[in-house]
Amino acid sequence: MKSLLLVTSMAIISQFAQADTINNIDAAANKMDVKTLQSLTEQGDNYQQAYAGYRLAISANILGQRELAISALESAKESLEPLTTSNANADNLALLSSVYGMLIGLDYSKGALYGPKAAKAIEQAKTLDPTNPRVPLVQAIAAFNTPETYGGSKQRAVELSSKAIELYAIPCDNICWGHAEAYTWRGLAKQSLGDADGAIADWQQALAVEEDYAWAQFLLQQNNQSAKR
Repeated sequence: MKSLLLVTSMAIISQFAQADTINNIDAAANKMDVKTLQSLTEQGDNYQQAYAGYRLAISANILGQRELAISALESAKESLEPLTTSNANADNLALLSSVYGMLIGLDYSKGALYGPKAAKAIEQAKTLDPTNPRVPLVQAIAAFNTPETYGGSKQRAVELSSKAIELYAIPCDNICWGHAEAYTWRGLAKQSLGDADGAIADWQQALAVEEDYAWAQFLLQQNNQSAKR
């Protein structure tokens, strides 16, 4: 009985530690703090390091540091690929699928290599846990970024991000990232479809979820500047 309690206690402590690390990564990503994100890629377990690398890649890409973005994604991929073999859960697979997608976005010549792998990983994730909100979020990002001739769809991105938002209502205490991001991607998809008011409402909702979410702040500021012209 004591052994069982000890194992349970250690598992709970591990969950809280992982959640705390994820929160630290998100806080650094919100500020596009590249230096802190680089440090976080060397901390925690393989998933945490890969997630830090994923967020580092996004920040580096926004800041025009393409080579750093690619390097961070390659490192994340190297951490996640064996992890999805030894511990194939929905979060590992969804993050790997998104990493593949970003690698394609930064180098279209990688599409033939990583496209099928991204699709396989996200389908596996969906099978393993159809209630995981990061699964439809990653699918929404892919639908938004994929050209229509290759199956992409802005309307599909709206639908998938809406599904993700519904699933984020389920209580979460471990790996919980992506809620504000889902609103932001849905807003971008709505903007592309001509629904400017809907886009603004979604970006405002993203800030209601996470008040220091820099990407939504930037999009709202950009929209305000355009409206004044």
